[in-house]
Amino acid sequence: MHLDQAFSSSFLVALMMGLFSALHCVSMCGSIIGTLTLSLKPEIRDQKTQLLPFVISYNLGRIASYTLAGLLAGILEQVLTSPFGEGHGHRFLQLVSALVMTGAGLHIAGWFPRFAYIERMGAQVWRRIEPFGRRLLPVQTLQQAFVFGMVWGWLPCGLVYTSLALAATTGDVARSAFTMLAFGLGTLPAVVGVGIMTHWMVRLSRLQRFRTIAGITMIILAVLAAFPMLNPLVLQHVPH
Repeated sequence: MHLDQAFSSSFLVALMMGLFSALHCVSMCGSIIGTLTLSLKPEIRDQKTQLLPFVISYNLGRIASYTLAGLLAGILEQVLTSPFGEGHGHRFLQLVSALVMTGAGLHIAGWFPRFAYIERMGAQVWRRIEPFGRRLLPVQTLQQAFVFGMVWGWLPCGLVYTSLALAATTGDVARSAFTMLAFGLGTLPAVVGVGIMTHWMVRLSRLQRFRTIAGITMIILAVLAAFPMLNPLVLQHVPH
């Protein structure tokens, strides 16, 4: 199977970033999922088999917004790098993306709390979008849950911005969108877990050892993003 090295690396790194975003997801999205859960009818809320489809619908909507944001990041990357030439512009974005990811890893480990300031970047956009989400409460149908999830996907989040920086290094609009899709899929275990096993996930997020491991893993992913050739999981073309 042949995949471009930069793309296959960004896809795998984004997926792993999503998987290791559990700590941030609990702190950022735990209260949102709790509010959504409480807005459902008691008979749905009290039955896990009925609650799960709503939680999944929320998250599919959220991932759809991530994918759209990746598409927009890919378009912006094409516009910004064209004056510098494909090679130089792409390499510059790779290094910037790696620096942002390193900051995210240090933040998750508890060593760089000021990284949270990056979340202010999307505050203006969120103020315009958030009222649409409030109009959907209380959520009563799976369709409403999906649309609410799409609104939720634009919540200011440093890890989402980190993934967008990575997606912009793929050099292609479709690949940028697919990278954000991979990140969204990676976040599913953490965010769905918050919706179904809230107490257990909150306890896990408070363990410093787990935070340190997740942060160091993020820094390693940053190195792989900066130097894709070091990634042993990258799919490359092997001539016959």
